[in-house]
Amino acid sequence: MRIPEQTVRLLRALTDSRALSGAALGVVGGAGERATLVLGHAQLVPETRVLTPAHWFDLASLTKPLLTAREVLRATGRGQLDLDDPLSVHLPETGGRALGGRTLRQLLSHSSGVPAGGFLPLHEWGDPATIRARLPLEPWELGEVGAVEYSDLGYLLLGLVLERVTGRPLGDFELDAGLTFFPDPAQAVATEDCPWRGRVMRGEVHDEKAFALGGPAGHAGLFGTLDGVLSQAERLLRGGWLGAAAQAAALRPETGGQTLAFVQAQPGWSGGSLCSPSAYGHTGFTGTGLWVDPERGLAWTLLTNRVHPHRQTSIDIQALRRAVGNTLLAHLG
Repeated sequence: MRIPEQTVRLLRALTDSRALSGAALGVVGGAGERATLVLGHAQLVPETRVLTPAHWFDLASLTKPLLTAREVLRATGRGQLDLDDPLSVHLPETGGRALGGRTLRQLLSHSSGVPAGGFLPLHEWGDPATIRARLPLEPWELGEVGAVEYSDLGYLLLGLVLERVTGRPLGDFELDAGLTFFPDPAQAVATEDCPWRGRVMRGEVHDEKAFALGGPAGHAGLFGTLDGVLSQAERLLRGGWLGAAAQAAALRPETGGQTLAFVQAQPGWSGGSLCSPSAYGHTGFTGTGLWVDPERGLAWTLLTNRVHPHRQTSIDIQALRRAVGNTLLAHLG
């Protein structure tokens, strides 16, 4: 297997012009054959560092499927919870309010009515323990159940559920090779030159809410190498990401184009218009993404640091993701 020249040209033009500081692409087929491409830089300011396959990317919202949804399904298989448990079963402090009646299934599929969360100023609330205690108690304004609203807050609450049922902080969860919460900064890809933190973020989580919680959180905080994320894609494509029943549950359509862990292929989605109807994937704000097309027998990950040195950029990351997916599927699918 080789990366198509059309895909290489797309990415090389952006990294050569430094419109995109760096990009790492990995593709895997149904028999486990792989191809990878690494271009550009891990950092441009205040110093220049060349990107290598060993660098750790801040995966941002890829944390949602690769950690939180996966661990909720594992806990389900251990009998520690059920997907249709109301939140109040595991966070009793939410009892007696509408929030406590929303289920874990609804939170996973972004259909609980819990608001997006946006830029919650959690760093102003206090230390991580104070934030964890306050999150379930806040009088959140909830929407209707069933309407899909992508929600960081919903996954923050799921992270708290996991910590309660396992008795361990997320930072202590065992992770697959190529995934970590705490990368070596010397081997980490730089993200934003953050004005309120006063430095270029490298080896520290870019997401403000996860940062306030100390790094690991239900919605963000995970880091991964190209090989590590591609291995996740391979297990999703070929089996073994979870046990058979749990993996089927993770990928089963739920509502509004969502599964319990991923977004389904639909018009305008990030994987491109050549994907089959059974395809699914997820993206991260920092410029990361993972996609799987079972019908075409292909899975891929595109990891970039598109927020470096600033999130205000001229690059249309969604258009790039679609173009990469389309060129891969046209030549390899």
